Amino acid sequence: MNRLALAILLLAPLSAPAQAYLNERQLLGLRLYNQSCRVCHTKPQLTSPQYAPLLSRASLNGSNEALFTYIANGSARMPGFKYQYQPYEIDALVAYLKTIPSPE
Repeated sequence: MNRLALAILLLAPLSAPAQAYLNERQLLGLRLYNQSCRVCHTKPQLTSPQYAPLLSRASLNGSNEALFTYIANGSARMPGFKYQYQPYEIDALVAYLKTIPSPE
């Protein structure tokens, strides 16, 4: 067995349980986060710069309304998504962000 296959087999059980606890709305939010948010709000590599703040349940003081408005309208540095996503999709993003633990 090659090293890549072994690594996949060893890491697969670690990633599966996290998604098993998400409901359908949160899973939709996860997919949308991976499509549109991950590029700036996570590091692609350990040595890469962080372009935007990490997102979590503590973002914008944990306010669902503030998160929804910020995602929909954006800011000077972040595009708004109200023309790209339907309100239920933005709500799903907020629901997913509420599942991410606050960074220490």
